[in-house]
Formats: sequence, structure tokens, C-alpha cells
Amino acid sequence: MHYSRREFGKLALSSLPVAAALASNPARLFAATKPNSKINGVQIGVISYSYRQMPQNGALDDLKYAVENGINALELETVQEEWAGAPKRPAMNRPGANAPQTSASRAAGPRQMSPEQQAAMKQYAEDLKKFRLSVPMSKYEELKKIYADAGCSIYAFKITLNMAMEDAEFDYAFKAAKACGASHLTMEMPDGKPELTKRIGEFASKYKMMMGYHAHLQATPTTWDEAMAQSPYNGINLDIGHYTAAGNTDTIEFIRKNHARITSMHVKDRKNKEHGEANMPFGEGDTPIKEALQLMKKEGYKFPATIELEYPIPEGSDSVKEVAKCLSYCKAALA
Repeated sequence: MHYSRREFGKLALSSLPVAAALASNPARLFAATKPNSKINGVQIGVISYSYRQMPQNGALDDLKYAVENGINALELETVQEEWAGAPKRPAMNRPGANAPQTSASRAAGPRQMSPEQQAAMKQYAEDLKKFRLSVPMSKYEELKKIYADAGCSIYAFKITLNMAMEDAEFDYAFKAAKACGASHLTMEMPDGKPELTKRIGEFASKYKMMMGYHAHLQATPTTWDEAMAQSPYNGINLDIGHYTAAGNTDTIEFIRKNHARITSMHVKDRKNKEHGEANMPFGEGDTPIKEALQLMKKEGYKFPATIELEYPIPEGSDSVKEVAKCLSYCKAALA
């Protein structure tokens, strides 16, 4: 849903005790001081997906939650396009925090869509294409301004590109990301499709913006090598939780070796392969979160570390409270 700045003020006023705030100034709507989650030189951010279980989920609601958490930098997934007027993606029972990937689920292969779901996705793709080829970039410039007024930046724009798309849609992706103020785009690693990463790399070079590819349990130390060889603008959206759960034990060495091509790093805690791969509260899994953050601090790496909340939310809590715990853990690790 698209909100104007005035509507954004009304939304915030209706959900926060800020009756005296000015609706035209988002920075006043949330806090007396702007949020700051850059800790000892390391930028801690959050992906909007982390707030998916909160009410009124959307680009402005996610901004509200991030500011409440004291986080000043975000990766946006889907919500930025819907805010600008894109059709809403049909619900397809995406696996959530309580349904982690396992060896058994991987062996079973991807879920098959029903004929009705296939038809819905086909219509969605057509409607989304129409939106992308017609939306003015001023929509995203407005979103960037709203975030900036609240003290936040949008550093990553997540989107899915495929070979069936026209060049104009590839152009749109990079133009929209740039209009939002993002330094890079992110998308899922298209396994076994070097022609796609090559094509994306060409557009990334055209716009001089990085594309960070995100891997799940298929991640190995060489997963990104072919894409990175195709273009200097093809990079890594490393998820250290997934990387650990996939059975890799060289996380710190991988970061050190590839830091110049890491666009941003998802931070979550997962058990390793031998311990069952489960998503866990920070500090209870096998992922070397502290060591990774300390390496970023020591070496002065500039890519953001993105909190991604995927473990089951305890009874009586919510996403904002749990992201706050994740942030506290990161702050302690960087103290």
C-alpha cells in the first residue's frame, strides 16, 4: 500500500503515543533523537522480513519498528515495491521460522504449486511487470526521503530477476534501488543459471551497483565464484547462519578472503549440520556471530551486518522485542 507523507503521519500517530508530534516530520514521530545502530564502526541493520509477524506489515510500518529498535539502516524486501503501488504477491506458504530447511525437506525438493497457484502467480507476474514499467522513480525518491527524515537509510533493495524478464525490468531494478538510496541489490542465488548471473552482472556494471546473491543451505566456499568471475559487480549477500547450517566451518576465513565482494551480511544463529540446522536465538546456535562482527570491527569492513529474525518467537514476545535482543547481542559482541 502506498502512503503519502501526510498519511504516514496519521498512521504513526494512531499507533504510537505521539500526539504532540508533527505529522510532516517523521523524525519527530518516533524519537527525540534519531536511531543509531552503527557500533564501533560496524553498521548493524535489519531486513524488513524480520518484522513480518508484526501488525500492518509494510515499508512505513517496518520503518516504525526499526526506529523503535534504534536501528538506522534497512534492507527492504517486497515492501518497498508494494508501497510504491505494486500488486501484492499471492501467499504461497513460504517456509517461516518454525519450518527450517532440513536434509529431508531438501531431498523432497521444492513444493509444487497447485494449478490455481500457478495461475495466480502468472497473473501476478504480468501485473508486476506493468507496474515496474510505468512507476515513476519519484515514488522511491519519496520513500528514501521519508526514511531519511526518520534517521534511517535503505542500503539494500531485494528483488528477483529472471531470464524471462525484458531488459526494461532489469533497468527498473537498478534505477529503483538507486532512487531508494541503496548501495546494492540482493536476490536469491539462481543455482545452475550462469546465463542469468552474467546478464545481471552486465546491468550491474551499467549502473555501477553491486548485486549481492543470497544462498541458503546450498552455500559452499565456491558458490559465488562463477558469478563473481562474470562481473566485478556480482557479489555476495552472505548469510552466516545458513552458511553454518550448510556444514561449512570456515565462516571467518571466508569473510576475510571475500570481504571486498560482500555487499551485506545476514546475521542469524543456526545450529550446524550435525546439530540439526535449527534457527536459534542469538548466542544459542553454532554460528560464529561474535567472531564475524569482531572481524568486521578489527578490519574496518564497511558492508552492513543485517539482523534477520528467523527463530521461533517466544510466547508473550513479538518481532520488535526479539530484534531488540538480537541488537543487544550484536552490541555486546562489538563492545
